[in-house]
Amino acid sequence: MITSLGVRHFKRFADASFALRPLTVLTGLNGTGKSTAIQALLLARQLADMHSGSSVVQLNGPYGLALGEAHEVLHPDAPDSVIEIRLDNDGGDSVVYRLAAPDEQALYLEFLDSEQALPELSGWGSEFTYLCAERLGPRDQLGVSAEHPNAIGVGVQGEYTAQVLALHESDQVPETLLHPDTTATHGVTILRTQVETWASDIIRPIKITAQWPPGITASTIRFQEPGLLSEPIRPTNMGFGFSYALPVIVAGLLARPGDLLIVENPEAHLHPGGQSKLGRFLARVAGTGAQVIVETHSDHVLNGARLGVAEDGVLAPEAGLVHFFGTEETDSIPIGFTERGELTDWPEGFFDQIEQDLGRLARARRRAR
Repeated sequence: MITSLGVRHFKRFADASFALRPLTVLTGLNGTGKSTAIQALLLARQLADMHSGSSVVQLNGPYGLALGEAHEVLHPDAPDSVIEIRLDNDGGDSVVYRLAAPDEQALYLEFLDSEQALPELSGWGSEFTYLCAERLGPRDQLGVSAEHPNAIGVGVQGEYTAQVLALHESDQVPETLLHPDTTATHGVTILRTQVETWASDIIRPIKITAQWPPGITASTIRFQEPGLLSEPIRPTNMGFGFSYALPVIVAGLLARPGDLLIVENPEAHLHPGGQSKLGRFLARVAGTGAQVIVETHSDHVLNGARLGVAEDGVLAPEAGLVHFFGTEETDSIPIGFTERGELTDWPEGFFDQIEQDLGRLARARRRAR
């Protein structure tokens, strides 16, 4: 597990360090560094992808990165056009990656050192998953990867979700990841059924069929109302919630101890109840030994994770950490969990909008009288 991330002279960070836990939640104001922290991990991840002696890290393309030119990622106070990314893990490994901008308009950074990537950033398939905020919406067909089946994950945008589910639909899901209602639903523990059960709980009751038909380089997902002999329903007739949440559920159920799952905005297109349940699900995934990093603007996702600690007992309080990015004056404020699911700090601006709005509504009602 990665225990800390340090960033020096990268975008808005002159020199910042962030503790990481089995479940790390990044939240806060727009443009204050949440995505930048994840982008630093993705640049380090590229080191594991290097082939044929390549010594550059691309700023655009891999993992959906669109960082522009080198001068756009250098901190204004960078004295030598060098970015540093520091990583530590719980195995005692510590590495520092130094990346240099060869010129201002370069679309890449040069890797200056020969240190190898941490094991946590070197996995393939479900061992390393990054799901960006801009996931694919409803599609009649999804893509397929030519990689070995064991090296295929759900994809950065969830584009391989149908293929992965078709390839692994009969795989057994570990007991720690089984839905709590599994016994009541005939005790079926294979991936396809567990995906259906979790999706039915998080979104609404549904049956799912994923296929990779022979003879075409495409995969499909179809839905069906449970208990009804209806025709299969195309994703375009189901709304965005299923298409956005399904890759998160599949990736979570495929995660194993030591794997790394990074998810941006898991709450997208879900109703508040679904957001909370997805937060509980991600807390459960982190509690099994995988590392989960979540970037979110949803207090419902956060509260779901808190319930994972306090009510479900699937995550130890010390295994969760929130980083609140609130102002330009501080890189982040770390906030811990207690055994009762409470938070150790509640700084100004941290999910307090509902209290502010309700207070103003109450004052407006008093004035109306």
